[in-house]
Amino acid sequence: MTARWSASVRAGGVLALLLALTATLLLALAPARSAHAATKAPQVRAPAAILVEPATGDVVFQRNANQRRGIASTTKLMTALVTLEHASLDDVMRTIDYHGGATESLAGFGEGERVTVRDLLRALLITSANDAAATLAQRIGGTRAKFVAMMNAKARELKLDDTHYDNPVGLDGKGNYSSATDLAKLALILRRNAFFRETTDLKQVTLKSGAHPRTFANRNLLVRSTPAVNGVKTGHTNAAGYILVGSASRDGITVISVVLGDPSEAARDSDSLTLLKYGLNRYHVVTAVKKGQVVAHASLSHRDEQVDLAASETVKRTTKRGDKLVVTVTGAPTEIDGPLPKGARVGTVNVLQRGKVVARIPLVTADAVDAATFFDRLRDWLDSPVTLVLLAAFAVCSLYLVLLRRRAVRRRQRRRAGRGAPVA
Repeated sequence: MTARWSASVRAGGVLALLLALTATLLLALAPARSAHAATKAPQVRAPAAILVEPATGDVVFQRNANQRRGIASTTKLMTALVTLEHASLDDVMRTIDYHGGATESLAGFGEGERVTVRDLLRALLITSANDAAATLAQRIGGTRAKFVAMMNAKARELKLDDTHYDNPVGLDGKGNYSSATDLAKLALILRRNAFFRETTDLKQVTLKSGAHPRTFANRNLLVRSTPAVNGVKTGHTNAAGYILVGSASRDGITVISVVLGDPSEAARDSDSLTLLKYGLNRYHVVTAVKKGQVVAHASLSHRDEQVDLAASETVKRTTKRGDKLVVTVTGAPTEIDGPLPKGARVGTVNVLQRGKVVARIPLVTADAVDAATFFDRLRDWLDSPVTLVLLAAFAVCSLYLVLLRRRAVRRRQRRRAGRGAPVA
């Protein structure tokens, strides 16, 4: 484990901070850069890395992403997840007597301090406190071994196939490993939790429970220096190298990065920023359809008019730049008769992304539709070609009947005239 945080006396930390500040400026200027720059493949030094965009499920970049490697204090991500699932943030736990090595990161808890789970997790995630991890493991699992078993059971449940734990802290061990892919999955699951998101985005934290207040700066320099970066967890041992599970959000886009085995803090932060910036530039949020937008029309029965059919909701989707969303309509009638109120459902609006339907919303009438009046129906009936044909046929038949009748009358008259003629 790394020594207790002291940025003011560590030259590597200062260099990493300077690089992070420089990268902050680059991130701020990034939206103005060309699309060509955004698509240029990122150059990173980490032997294993991954970048994912969760809204689309895209793996944007990967290198040895499924390779099993030591993960140092990013082990504590699973410690946090098991804790969040088995304890309340307001629970109070008595800290255990933990004796860490000279290079371990500690919050300085003495034995028997009454500390909330909330503060133990903050110490765990912000300053990577091994004593906080040990207390959570002992109090939740009953024993450290049982808690580690819970960690491994959760990894199997989440199908983290390249992950195994042999301690809740992150000390090196043959049975303590994961992969970039699995760490990215774990980060995405944890980020569903509001407390986790808020905590890992803090520049510093003050723990108010325990024997006395304690304030710690976030060991993740990028959170402290780069506005877009909002997590997640650092790690380092001599065997595992420098590790960072990172996240960043801008303009509705969130991306997750993992770098494993970097040679220094500066390299770790530089690689992470390169990946995060690349992901943020490569994606954007697109409005596929707006609420009230007219997407189809239908004729009104018995009238020479139309009614607009509109989307009932606004649909926005994250897309890779250059991708297009397709809007289609199904089930829409070609003709509508009232009465129908404004907003009556008459079909479905579908939004397709990469050929798959990603959203379905009701297609509704943009205005109220009145019922056709008697005169509307009569006029429509009279204007109908079928009606005209029927009327013409009726007229022809009537004329034919009149002619037949006249012919019959003439015949009868001739017969009568023949019967009344004188005999010679």
